[in-house]
Amino acid sequence: MNKRVLAIGVLFLAAGLGLSAGVQQEANIAEFKQKAPKVFIDCENCDHDYIRTEIPFVNYVRDRKEADVHVLITTQPTGSGGTEYTLSFIGQGLFEGTNNVLVYASNTTDTDEEIRRGYVAVLKMGLVPYTARTPIRELLSVSFREKVKPTDVVDPWKFWVFSLSAGGDIEKQSQRSETTLELDVSANKITPDIKLQLGVWAQFDREDYEYQGKTITGRRESGSFSGLFAKSLGEHWSAGVFLNVDSSTYENLDFSLWATPALEYDLFPYSDSTRRQLRFMYRIGPEFARYREETLFGKMRETLFGQSLSATVEIKETWGTLEASLVGSHYFHDFQKNRLELATELSFRIFKGLDFNIDGSYERIRDQLSLPKGDATLEEILLQQKELRTEYDLNFSVSLSYTFGSIFSNVVNPRFGSRSQHY
Repeated sequence: MNKRVLAIGVLFLAAGLGLSAGVQQEANIAEFKQKAPKVFIDCENCDHDYIRTEIPFVNYVRDRKEADVHVLITTQPTGSGGTEYTLSFIGQGLFEGTNNVLVYASNTTDTDEEIRRGYVAVLKMGLVPYTARTPIRELLSVSFREKVKPTDVVDPWKFWVFSLSAGGDIEKQSQRSETTLELDVSANKITPDIKLQLGVWAQFDREDYEYQGKTITGRRESGSFSGLFAKSLGEHWSAGVFLNVDSSTYENLDFSLWATPALEYDLFPYSDSTRRQLRFMYRIGPEFARYREETLFGKMRETLFGQSLSATVEIKETWGTLEASLVGSHYFHDFQKNRLELATELSFRIFKGLDFNIDGSYERIRDQLSLPKGDATLEEILLQQKELRTEYDLNFSVSLSYTFGSIFSNVVNPRFGSRSQHY
């Protein structure tokens, strides 16, 4: 009896010690995690829930100013149709001056799962130098996979990437129907030295309305061929030529052909393109146009010469993003036939949790040479069958967003989806 009581006591003691050890281990983990680096992931197109699930050994915060490490992830398309992810690790506070840049490139055939697995693996490696300087390193281990020897790429396609898409859309109601058909074909070859892009696009739209026993029909047909060849001339200069062929019932173009040589200069090296660009481009060349209807200027066809100068800035920094372009163009036969275009996208973090966003564009238009003679009918205006005369085109939006509350965002809960639905 005493032996049985003693055995039971030993079991309870062992269970108690195990429970105590488990509690102590959880307390150590919580203590380590509390001192782990605070990380702010600055990426618009990343799967943040997947990142938090796969990399649980850091603390994620929703404000960059609270972070020890600001990870700025920018993207740009690759020549093969994939995406290059540039991960810039920017140390703050205790890690001030500890910065690094890593790159991950996906293939055009990769699935979303393969893509996110790829950039998360690179992100995980980039966070190691920061976690190694905190107690959380006691819970981490580093594994080594056999290194693959670098080999020359043998590409049977010679870096050419082809894309073909065709589709249509039909919408019907009792008194209205709409049919849209679209074709898009492209062929691209991009290497560090050259960029060659070719594309063919065509679209057909038809709308039918029943009104007081009468059928009102609207049709729009458009098609184009576009080509670009660009040659690298170093880290700042590029030269190339644009070629375009267009046809559009809306713009009164039966056939339009223009070819313009171009020269571009980037103030920053092209290798910094994912973070910052300031490009200046000059274009000059001829344009031949044949119109469907006689224009306001009494022309059925004409050959013109024009030039344009543009400035484009793209900046992605920890304070936000800025994209803006300014383009001025004119025809040589009449300098009053000109156009000025300004487009801007700005997202600026004013202070903790407060973001200011501007999205706008403005065009001062003085070069609508293809406008047909005579006034458009009411049906053509309402169905947008013809381009109308205008002196400007303005689009503008501004917004403020403010977020407050807990700065930590480690928890992932997928129940009921990412947003609640209201009925």
